[in-house]
Amino acid sequence: MIVATCHDSVNALQGLASGESIPAPSPFDRAEWYALLAGTGLAPLIAIASDGDGQAALALTEKAGRIAPLRNWYSFTWRPLAPPGEPGDRLLTEIARQLKARGHRVTLAPVPEEDGSASRLSEAFRSAGWRVEVTRYDINHVLHLRGRSFAEYWAGRPGRMRTTLKRKARKVETRIIEHFDAELWDAYERIYAASWKPQEDFPEMLRDFARAEGDAGRLRFGMAWHDGEPVAAQCWTVENGTAFIHKLAHLESHRHLSAGTTLTAGLFEHVIDRDRVATVDFGTGDQPYKADWMEEIRPRYQIDCLDMGRARGWIDLARLTARRLASPRVPELAPAPPAG
Repeated sequence: MIVATCHDSVNALQGLASGESIPAPSPFDRAEWYALLAGTGLAPLIAIASDGDGQAALALTEKAGRIAPLRNWYSFTWRPLAPPGEPGDRLLTEIARQLKARGHRVTLAPVPEEDGSASRLSEAFRSAGWRVEVTRYDINHVLHLRGRSFAEYWAGRPGRMRTTLKRKARKVETRIIEHFDAELWDAYERIYAASWKPQEDFPEMLRDFARAEGDAGRLRFGMAWHDGEPVAAQCWTVENGTAFIHKLAHLESHRHLSAGTTLTAGLFEHVIDRDRVATVDFGTGDQPYKADWMEEIRPRYQIDCLDMGRARGWIDLARLTARRLASPRVPELAPAPPAG
């Protein structure tokens, strides 16, 4: 017998999303991450199903009858927390069935497919009686090293990048650390505030995240100086063979130094040759500079689940259909990434 329950605290994820019972493939799948999100003011709706042998969960939030992932724009992905295979699928279907009592629409994004998450969630909600619409939400730039060293990887970068590094690298001093340093983080925040980047929504959340990742040995923090002044900074983390590029910024006033390029190259060398990662993940977004560093693109999907037994479900379906008239392409689910 499967029992499904909903909770208003991320404490319900302890143990389940700690990597003990269900592996956490990224920083965004751990109970600690969801606790940071709740600390920003998001109201958790943690839906859990258990059959005595295993558990599955969806970390969600709810507002005005609409249910969405517990996430913010710092999250690269959102996925279900469930055991693999048919046992986990049954648990997810029961969660989807129980969510009908909570709202008329569930919108899940950005969901990956290289691990089957998008297909799995779509099927679970269809099986539970929801009308499911899957559309492209965003893209993810990624690099699969396939055993290459940094030198081998760098030889394949665009010639202008390699020339820039050769000409500009001596103009800045760089340092990469694997622990949290409050003074350096203060300098990063000053650089970010003076950069081209939009204002941070929750800088304290990022600081707390970096501090925790440093304590766990997963942080890779880089900074570049020119004449003793911090001019560029980046925050990466490393786990499960993947390097995640979270934040990067440089002073626009020192753009001519190409300190960001020098620092990025240094961090790539660090995670490739020292950490021996297999993958580098540049998060979501199609900024042109990401294509210079990355080699592949993975789609991220939005899964809209509508309860057609409610009038509001039909209203939202009409709105979705109207959008389709302007953009009728409904992409196929992404294929699995090449082995490597």
